[in-house]
Amino acid sequence: MLQAPQRTALSGPALIRLLARLADVDVPESRQSLSDRLSQWLGWTDAIALSSALNGAPPAVPAGARRFGRAEEDECARVRVSLTKSVASDSVLVASKRRGLAHMQIHQPPNAQAHMPSQPAPADAAPDYAVFRQRYQALQQSMETAVGTLRVRLRSLLAAKTPALARLAVLDAVMERALGERERNLLGSVPGLLAGHFERLRAAEQAALAAAAASEDDTVAVTPGAWLDVFRKDMQSVLLAELDVRFQPVEGLLAALRTS
Repeated sequence: MLQAPQRTALSGPALIRLLARLADVDVPESRQSLSDRLSQWLGWTDAIALSSALNGAPPAVPAGARRFGRAEEDECARVRVSLTKSVASDSVLVASKRRGLAHMQIHQPPNAQAHMPSQPAPADAAPDYAVFRQRYQALQQSMETAVGTLRVRLRSLLAAKTPALARLAVLDAVMERALGERERNLLGSVPGLLAGHFERLRAAEQAALAAAAASEDDTVAVTPGAWLDVFRKDMQSVLLAELDVRFQPVEGLLAALRTS
């Protein structure tokens, strides 16, 4: 008996693993080291700036600068919770509460039709992916702005600690400038990957409805539009995984501040 080939388990961030599953593709592990990949991503001006940050004299620690404390920890936590809630409660992404009203049974017995109320139209009968794409991009912009603000704030606190931490702040600023455009381009491709998942789910339900309609089994039950709630949940999962990736530099700067 032939068996379907098993995909190799993919390591790396949850975002990559989740997108590979939803896009139904087998993503090979990269054989390049991180340094090799960075050498391809950084231009020569970026390399010069990075070399200066690593090898130049550390910046002087300003006198009387604001110190790191609980308020900064709380602010980072507050921003993350706020962004998480924005994804979880977004009106476009919240599952329809009317879905149960759209439930119907295929091939009801003829004598039962007279006792059945007229079926309401399924919610979200003709959804347009453009709405989801625009919402995803808006939430991405909120993440980018909020995380960027936190990084600037934490870098200013690092600069007030020690020369070594001030150098780290400069290094983070250089890396943000050097990799920012590439990050935007890569993360900007996520809505396009989700578009394929959206269409596959819709097509699968349409096929299931057609099969149920052709079935001689009168007990076959189908819930039109349920696929859209599945997609909404998947899109929320991808957004939250992206938030984890975007917050990694913030977590790194916080860790440096905590140990100083």
